[in-house]
Amino acid sequence: MIASLTDCKPEIRIEADQLREGVCRTARGDWTVTTFPQEKFKETWLDAAAVYGGTYLVGPRWAIGAQPALLKKLRADVGGELRKLRGTSG
Repeated sequence: MIASLTDCKPEIRIEADQLREGVCRTARGDWTVTTFPQEKFKETWLDAAAVYGGTYLVGPRWAIGAQPALLKKLRADVGGELRKLRGTSG
């Protein structure tokens, strides 16, 4: 549903009990959309993703991963907040 707000029909690459993830490829760019059946699964996923760092657009039970400039544009379509994850140095 959230993907449709960005004019994307995602290619689903993960469908599990805790999350569903799809890839969007459009003229605007490429991004991933991950949705969660419960908020707690989103927070667990974000905690795990923090190891890799990066910036995500996050809303209720969903997260979008893309380049920061694209996330700012997508935010106008879907709302949410930009969340920069810390990452770890190798």
